[in-house]
Amino acid sequence: MSNPRLAAARPRIGILTVALLAAVVLLSSCGSTVSPTPRPSLRPSASVAAGTPTPEPTPSPTPQPTPTYTNTPDPSLTALIPTRLGSVTVEIPPPTDVAITPGDVGQAYGELGLRFRSLQVAYVPRPQSLSLFAVRMDAPFATTQELEPYLGTAGQYVGISLPEREPWELMTIDDRLVWVRPEDDATAAGTMIYTWTADEYLFLLIGVDDDLNRAMFAALPGEAAPTPTPRPSRSPRSSASASTEPTETPGG
Repeated sequence: MSNPRLAAARPRIGILTVALLAAVVLLSSCGSTVSPTPRPSLRPSASVAAGTPTPEPTPSPTPQPTPTYTNTPDPSLTALIPTRLGSVTVEIPPPTDVAITPGDVGQAYGELGLRFRSLQVAYVPRPQSLSLFAVRMDAPFATTQELEPYLGTAGQYVGISLPEREPWELMTIDDRLVWVRPEDDATAAGTMIYTWTADEYLFLLIGVDDDLNRAMFAALPGEAAPTPTPRPSRSPRSSASASTEPTETPGG
């Protein structure tokens, strides 16, 4: 004989089992759901679509020249300097035996002096007492007239107490341009200073014998003085504008 309580409990157990199985299936289906990966858009971005310009790369600054404080032999520069001026011997020591460098002389010529690359010193001992500083510079080369801002310090470099511009004068000697500083109270008797350029060369000369100074200047390269522009000549007045008496015709 069957137990009525067990018979009544079976439907409940069946309903509970079905409910639990349904919950497990629902949870497992929710846990295994994978969101679909969105495909990349083929439309251009807003900045590109709006035509935003691409920034240009910033150019690197051009490196500035730096002074040279080594003495490298420059045979072609040395060959420019005469070994004799008339009966006077010119001493030309090797650059490696000289303590002065292109950078030292360059200090007297400001920004221009940064481009000095080689130096040759020459001199005549006393009593004539002449000293020459010849340098080769990198491009762009300076003209003689462009030396004007550095005249005061150039004179100071060779012994003038104050960096004065006033005493210097741009002159033409033998059809070549040169800056000349004459003797004054700031220099020894007879002292004359010259400085000029010739393409890649620059020269600074000081001496107490001006005949010797001029001989050295003439022996070195120089810059030709500009040819003066001729004034336009007056053309004769045309015959049409000339005043003439009327010619009488026969029977008039």
